[in-house]
Amino acid sequence: MPELPEVETTRRGIAPIIEGALVSEVILRKRRLRYPVPQSLMSELPGQRILTVERRGKYLLLRTELGTVLLHLGMSGSLRIVDPDLTPDKHDHIDIVFEGRRCLRLHDPRRFGAVLWLDNTPERHPLLANLGPEPLTAEFSGEYLHQRSRRRTQAVKLFIMDSRVVVGVGNIYASEALFRAGIRPQTSANKVSQQRYVLLAEAVKQVLAAAIEQGGTTLRDFVDGDGRPGYFAQSLQVYGREDEPCITCGAAIRMLRMGQRSTYYCSACQR
Repeated sequence: MPELPEVETTRRGIAPIIEGALVSEVILRKRRLRYPVPQSLMSELPGQRILTVERRGKYLLLRTELGTVLLHLGMSGSLRIVDPDLTPDKHDHIDIVFEGRRCLRLHDPRRFGAVLWLDNTPERHPLLANLGPEPLTAEFSGEYLHQRSRRRTQAVKLFIMDSRVVVGVGNIYASEALFRAGIRPQTSANKVSQQRYVLLAEAVKQVLAAAIEQGGTTLRDFVDGDGRPGYFAQSLQVYGREDEPCITCGAAIRMLRMGQRSTYYCSACQR
């Protein structure tokens, strides 16, 4: 699934091309995605100019004067800037066509993505209203994590993956951040000290910033707005490395299942 770095990479790829562009047409081939695509998208978006392309968690927001397009890439979706005359693939479900022969095309084989048309207060929409802070902002800190965790007995990995606590810390990045902070993923959230949460918050910021800089994690289904894969997978220190030696101490990396996800850690470095 595209995570925060992949979505931010996509935002950075498409923003310079479509910000300021005038929408001439919306072509809908498949209405039933994760949620039905509203008819108002086709009737109201044409004639609007894209003012900004923003990100909130894993959602992209294309703001116009009249309303906002909310995009989610689901499990395997991607966005491309293409010529509108390019023959669509069977999984190319929506085209937003701009004046000047540019087209933003949504490719979504599993159809778990979402394209919605919202008013100009998208932050109040149920999909966005209860999201936690962005991890790369000052609002997200070790003190904040410590305060939120005091009554939470769930594992710390699941705690930081909760989008109501902080957005965008997906499975891969949670494992990597916990390794950098030296915290075992199965430790109860309320057992982690504020000092260790300071280390964890900083590790989350470092891992996500590095992934964004390198184009996201190379997963089977993700490519950025130019069709190029991300390269952060080359920098993974524990994720996907079961039984391989830890880069710090040489002990074998372990894997366990948490919340139906694979979790990787070093039992010697993480306590």
